[in-house]
Amino acid sequence: MSNKNVVNIHQEKTFLHKDEYYYDILRKNIRKYRTKKNLTQQELADLAELSREYVCDIENRKRNKHPSIATIGRIADGMKINIGDLFKEQ
Repeated sequence: MSNKNVVNIHQEKTFLHKDEYYYDILRKNIRKYRTKKNLTQQELADLAELSREYVCDIENRKRNKHPSIATIGRIADGMKINIGDLFKEQ
């Protein structure tokens, strides 16, 4: 067997984007859809059963919050949008 077809599984992988790239898209889209639906942070928080402070933290990059998929789903459900819409680049 020739070694030229063997893949080194210990090679470091290079990904196109870092996590923060996706969190930035998420932050921008949450704010965009929230304002488009004329919701305050408190109203969105109530719909998603979150605190207003947490919604504020998610939207504010400086606070560096990384919500779980379940939380993102609650936010999307609260705004009655598809969760995938929150990850689309504009």
